[in-house]
Amino acid sequence: MATTIAFQMQAVAVGWQGYALTGSAFYLGLIGLAQFLPMFLLNLVVGQVVDRYDRRLVARTCQLVEALAAGTLALGSASGWLSRGSLLAIVFLVGAARAFEMPTMQALVPSLVPARLIPPAIAWAASAGQTATILGPALGGLLYAAGPATVYTTVGLLFLGASLLLAGISLERVPSKREPVSLQSLFAGIAFIRSQPAILGAISLDLFAVLLGGATALLPIYARDILGTGPWGLGLLRSAPAVGALSMSVILAHRPLQHRVGRIMFGAVTIFGGATIGFGVSTSFVLSLAALIVLGAADVISVVIRNSLVQINTPDEMRGRVTAVHSMFIGTSNQLGEFESGVTAALFGTVPAVLLGGVGTILVVLIWIRLFPELARIDSLEP
Repeated sequence: MATTIAFQMQAVAVGWQGYALTGSAFYLGLIGLAQFLPMFLLNLVVGQVVDRYDRRLVARTCQLVEALAAGTLALGSASGWLSRGSLLAIVFLVGAARAFEMPTMQALVPSLVPARLIPPAIAWAASAGQTATILGPALGGLLYAAGPATVYTTVGLLFLGASLLLAGISLERVPSKREPVSLQSLFAGIAFIRSQPAILGAISLDLFAVLLGGATALLPIYARDILGTGPWGLGLLRSAPAVGALSMSVILAHRPLQHRVGRIMFGAVTIFGGATIGFGVSTSFVLSLAALIVLGAADVISVVIRNSLVQINTPDEMRGRVTAVHSMFIGTSNQLGEFESGVTAALFGTVPAVLLGGVGTILVVLIWIRLFPELARIDSLEP
């Protein structure tokens, strides 16, 4: 929660400050690209590092780098020397640290709880992440009133606190034998996912669902031009999916899924597509909020099932490489989903773009049921 709140606060401050420095929407796109590129470029290296070294040490190192970056942003903002170029460079450094940190933190979970408790543990992790996603932007916006240096200083302290908390984790893990680095070991994560039809189906299903159903990228247009609300309305619309996801993740933590999880995953993604269509045609602010809450709740069901399948069925000595590939797929779908929504809206209009995304998501579900029957037949998340 500390790292996610810090990252969300920093994203608000960097976005606002970057736009204040340049007045350019294109520059905001460059900020997003600077965060995405390290994840894509370092993916194969990340998997090797996570599988070869103490995962607590890797995560703590990343958090210390992020704290140092936040301190540099605070100093540059307070002293007035922070430029558009230096801001992008620091954001790229944070992106590189996040590229290592996210798979490492995910790979730690199976080492901390028994295998039978992985699904509820992932649900609790999802609830913590959604809580942080709701709180982080709000805190960042409030603190920005006192200046960007205040936000960055708070962010740095949160990253330092997270590093100290990780230092207190006691972990018994037998170090795996370090095989020589080769092309085979570099691509082992990809090869493993391809050899597991159920895992490949779950990851690719989520990728295409998020890629096609990226309605949240068009929320500013809906808030101003279709629903007729101001910035307050946009804020509520942006928070609605996280509220739905938080509520559902708490339910799943208390009541883990027992049977027919494959069918439930397909059903959840279908509901995700239907909620996207409902949001697309709605002209009522209340109905739009409800559709987004349902969308977030359905999404977190597929997230918990997918992550549980990956963690339970992956050998520990390969978990870093597999998780790194998994993270890249999910990160890519989020980024490209926003891009796809923007391009489709520019070509066909905002409402048709959202409707096409929702219908496309449901079509993907129907196709994936035929392509990956192994996923549909999975009954339980028990190891």
